[in-house]
Amino acid sequence: MPQDNPKPRPCEDPYEAIVSECRGLLRRTLAERYPEFQDTDVKFEEPPSPQLGDLSTVVCFQISKIIGVPAKNIAEEIAGAAKLDDDSIVESIAPAGAGYLNVKLNYRKVNELTLHSIRTLRDNYGFPRTETPEEILLEHSSINPVHSIHIGQARNSILGDAIARILRARGHKVEVHFYVNDAGRQSAIVAYGYQKLGQPEARTKPDRYIGEVYSITSCLVEIQSLKRRLKALTSVENKEQERQDTQERLNEWVANALELQNHYPDLFEQLRKEINLDPDSDTMISDLLREYEAQEESAVRLFRRVSELCINGFKQTFSKLDIGFDAWDWESDLLWSGEVSEVLDTLLKTKYAEKQDGALKLDSGLAVEELGIRQLLNIGEDYVLPPVSLTRSDGTTLYIARDIAYSLSKFDNHSLVINVVGMEQLHEQLHVRVALAILGQKKLAEKQRHFTFGLVKFPRERMSSRRGRIIALDDVVDEAIKRAYLEIEKRNPGLPPEEKQALAGTIGVGAVKYTLLAVAPSREVEFSWDRVLNLEANSAPFINYGYTRARGILKKAGTTSQNPDYSTLNDPLDKRLVLTLARFPSVFSEAADRLRPDDLAGYANQLTKQFHEYYERVDVSHLKDAALKDSRASLVESVQIVIRNCTRVLGIELSEKM
Repeated sequence: MPQDNPKPRPCEDPYEAIVSECRGLLRRTLAERYPEFQDTDVKFEEPPSPQLGDLSTVVCFQISKIIGVPAKNIAEEIAGAAKLDDDSIVESIAPAGAGYLNVKLNYRKVNELTLHSIRTLRDNYGFPRTETPEEILLEHSSINPVHSIHIGQARNSILGDAIARILRARGHKVEVHFYVNDAGRQSAIVAYGYQKLGQPEARTKPDRYIGEVYSITSCLVEIQSLKRRLKALTSVENKEQERQDTQERLNEWVANALELQNHYPDLFEQLRKEINLDPDSDTMISDLLREYEAQEESAVRLFRRVSELCINGFKQTFSKLDIGFDAWDWESDLLWSGEVSEVLDTLLKTKYAEKQDGALKLDSGLAVEELGIRQLLNIGEDYVLPPVSLTRSDGTTLYIARDIAYSLSKFDNHSLVINVVGMEQLHEQLHVRVALAILGQKKLAEKQRHFTFGLVKFPRERMSSRRGRIIALDDVVDEAIKRAYLEIEKRNPGLPPEEKQALAGTIGVGAVKYTLLAVAPSREVEFSWDRVLNLEANSAPFINYGYTRARGILKKAGTTSQNPDYSTLNDPLDKRLVLTLARFPSVFSEAADRLRPDDLAGYANQLTKQFHEYYERVDVSHLKDAALKDSRASLVESVQIVIRNCTRVLGIELSEKM
């Protein structure tokens, strides 16, 4: 029979409400028995076994250390004194072990609170809004526009996109920016090569074509430079070791040239002929870079055309992954506006910057000590930050100089800046924050956060964009879609080909995203196809299968009741699943505040695993008890909603069929 009592208002965070009521009960009991501890912060965790209870606390051990009474005695006293009633969310509280307090919950109340909230809030369930919203500028990807996005850089993009979605769902106002690094030497190299080709239209996907030009040009220029160096060393005494090292490097680059020639014979030959006409291509590239920094019209047209071609290719890839940006900030605009020069001039007036052999250097280590910012920057006591160059000897700026100016501009309309950067850039980012402090902007240095992540490794593969050895994100996604298509064909051979392709696209993209999100950001990702498309555990297809399984159950069940009797859900697996569903908003809030998308990926995997076990061990669809059948259908519907909400906030779309 359905319940006649009116439904409560939906709760934004059922688990927090449950814990809060448990905490209140214990604090009231402490006020009676140990009044000096009534304001103690009582924390709960889930015990290792459901048989021990639903929640557990070590508060008695905390009190024992202070008053010297055995924790076991305190636990027995508090458990005996706790006042429970039928309306309490706590069913029982019992002492355990050497002084634990274990709580069993009243699942008539827990079920009602949790499932009613999920089924009422639906797409909005699980996303409590922060009480302190920020105006956040989130910069991610910012891939040099000289080659296709490779799988290592893809982790930056996918993490950055997930963080933006999570922070928006948490109630922050987030602007996502892509910083176009178009004023560095890499851009000058590819502009030089592209100019030598006569600035043609792209022969393939534009970023892929630009990457081919960049790799070949970089290789040929390096060979030419090493040959000149080797020739100069032949007439100098006591340089045998340097000659030998230079020859070895030359041999490596010649071998690389042969690889590139085999892959792109026509393009390689055309560039080889043109570049060999220049006796010193290195100098020509440096000249091009100076002309671009000086905003000379012909250089601007050339660099911008090359960069925009590559960015158009990026946008095609990002579109495939449903990753978007609110702004594209050009590095060169900072140079031309005078912002970079202004920053360098201001730094030069301080005691921490000086020119050495024409190059401007910043003594970051001295600044850290004298400005007392070690703690602000979270730098260990023994770590010494070495000096860093801000310009080359010819006066052209280095990336870090432009990044300092960019960092200042980011705070124009934002209270917090988050930069998603690889672990290898952490050192450079520290220098930027030191420079902000030197410029009198300690608060900005503190409010600029760097979200770092580890590398992505393919077994037996070593990437190098200069050598043309990258594993393009496009290729990885295409391979994932192809493999997903084969799986769909095995399971649903009767589906129309276009439907199979659409499903494969959703599943393949989701599989790649999940693989790069599920590992803790600080750890490296070992990319393995067996894991990416694993239907048995910890993958997007595994989670998607749980979602489609729930859909299948609900389709058979028909329309679920709006007012089921949740008190019928008494099986231990019913209860465990409900409590996991209740935890989602708390998991989300903590993941958002700590910037940990992997926590949400782990939660989705855990919930799906529990649901598969639940389906295997508990009758859901063939029950004679209509009330129980109805309430379990409502539980399955809640699982479906939460899986979808959790994956959606990570940027992973789920397929309706598998």
